[in-house]
Amino acid sequence: MDRRFLLGAAAVSPVALAAPAIAQTHPEVRWRFQSSFPRNLDVLYGTAERVANRVAALTENRFRIQTFPAGEIVPGLQVLDAVQAGTIEAGHTAAYWYIGKEPGFAFFTAIPFGLNTRQMTAWLRHGGGNQMAAELFADYNIVGFPAGDTGAQMGGWFRQEIRTPQDVQGLKIRISGYAGRVFQAMGAAPQLTAPADIYPSLERGVIDATEFVGPHDDERLGFFRVARFYYAPGWFEPAARLHMMANRRAFDALPQQYKDALAIACAEADSEMVSRYDHLNPIALRRLVAGGAQLRFYSREILQTAWRANEALMAELAGQNPRFRRIWESYNPYRRELFQWFRVAENSFDNFAFSAAQAG
Repeated sequence: MDRRFLLGAAAVSPVALAAPAIAQTHPEVRWRFQSSFPRNLDVLYGTAERVANRVAALTENRFRIQTFPAGEIVPGLQVLDAVQAGTIEAGHTAAYWYIGKEPGFAFFTAIPFGLNTRQMTAWLRHGGGNQMAAELFADYNIVGFPAGDTGAQMGGWFRQEIRTPQDVQGLKIRISGYAGRVFQAMGAAPQLTAPADIYPSLERGVIDATEFVGPHDDERLGFFRVARFYYAPGWFEPAARLHMMANRRAFDALPQQYKDALAIACAEADSEMVSRYDHLNPIALRRLVAGGAQLRFYSREILQTAWRANEALMAELAGQNPRFRRIWESYNPYRRELFQWFRVAENSFDNFAFSAAQAG
């Protein structure tokens, strides 16, 4: 497949899909599409539904995708495996859950102290990220489309306050990706738990803390009932990009117009998800705080300790894995460049305007 297709998908005109009439030229196609998220997470699971509905609309209902929540076909953390094997034609998931297969998967969801949502989009579309993702996914019999981002996440729910790095030691925390390795380096005991299992694990004391996404989703999952200290910022997920992963054989069998419809639907979902979270999260945060959640911020000492541990981890992984090193050598200079630019424009504006608005 021409990799330019992945980068230019958003530019494909929906109007082009209607002429000539799709019903006269293309067959009916049915796919099964499982999310890694439960149905009650309306933004995360709902993104899969929106992709499916948009594809149906763009193809005059000739290409229909049936969506399933986590667990209905395979467990939520096995979506990539199911797509790779052809058990399902497509899945909506986070690549960093599969770093046990390939360390480089993390870059295409989130790494600690990494790119934020806008910066991630720039790297994927213009800095070579999508090409690298396509090469990696191809090794797993997958074609991937960026399809949603949470924006900067919160820093997690804790049963007890954590004021210093010493308070992290021995902490049993549910956390994804390389953030778990960073917490481990700080003395914590990280665990990867599927979204549907987080609350009961926290309630029973199997874990002492959890991160997930942000106020809207966290409120729905009820974490505030069993862990009242709510920390920011989510330094381990300044963005979290999700992907629609399609089985390569199933994708290659599609007519070109159906491939274009998938690309359009995913490109639209890629921007829609973060706008929904930006709308919903402040409303949910007000409710959480009013309901007794204690908002806290990581100390500078904890953040500096985590930063040093993460830089050491990235260097270690780059020394062990050639593909990881190649992606890091693209990602890290791009990160430095964008961080400098955002300090000049975005950060200087935000620091003043946010404080001024708060002061009235």
